[in-house]
Amino acid sequence: MTDRVVLVTGAGQGVGLRSAELLAEHGARGVVVNDFHLGRAEAAAARIEQLGVAAIAVQADVGSIADVEAMFRAARAKFGHVDVLVNNAGNAGPVADTAAHMKQFWETTPEDWQIWLHTNLYGVMVCTHAALPGMIERGHGRIVTVISDAGRFGEPHLAVYSAAKGGAASFMRAIAKAGARHGIAANCISLGAMSTPALEARLSDPERRKKVLSHYLIRRLGTADDAASAILYLASEASSWVTGQTIPVNGGYAFTM
Repeated sequence: MTDRVVLVTGAGQGVGLRSAELLAEHGARGVVVNDFHLGRAEAAAARIEQLGVAAIAVQADVGSIADVEAMFRAARAKFGHVDVLVNNAGNAGPVADTAAHMKQFWETTPEDWQIWLHTNLYGVMVCTHAALPGMIERGHGRIVTVISDAGRFGEPHLAVYSAAKGGAASFMRAIAKAGARHGIAANCISLGAMSTPALEARLSDPERRKKVLSHYLIRRLGTADDAASAILYLASEASSWVTGQTIPVNGGYAFTM
């Protein structure tokens, strides 16, 4: 990552934060830390700077064209350009209570769909649209988008989320084809169940946890380090001949289906 400038969305916590740290630890010249919550972004940027790497915090809703354009202006003002975009922001975006939206599709309304589409699909498109012109001008770029196995296999109570993540993966394949002649690689990682405070709380019952983990060959939840290591690979020159791919980081979930 030597001399590369990276922008990580949703980097105030979890996978995004660990990815930003790992990219910094491997030689990034600068890190743009995005989060919907400014305080989280500022705290993350401070952690990056403790590693000896310049960082700026930018509050932005990735699904807002105006917010994203302002974010990239701030990135260019500080670092000149962005070499690597990590589209990590996801789930239900800024909505805190996602459980209320986990319904059967026929029980939902179009208004329910927006929280999933806004960040997971439209946000990926908006950020990629803002990043591409500079990458094309320099003849080099890396775009890594974090999707979910819901987008590859479908989840019955998360139909719209599944559609959004699957759409983001297809979008990355299209960008890989369009961007290749400009030196741009676009890939995804697809995550299984990750260890988050919310999921750990839902799996506090041993029997429920055992049932969930029975779908994974490696009998544990994923960690931020698992995801960040794959993101580092796709963001770096180690993956210079890899594009248009979706790499599962899921403890062997597909083999238990």
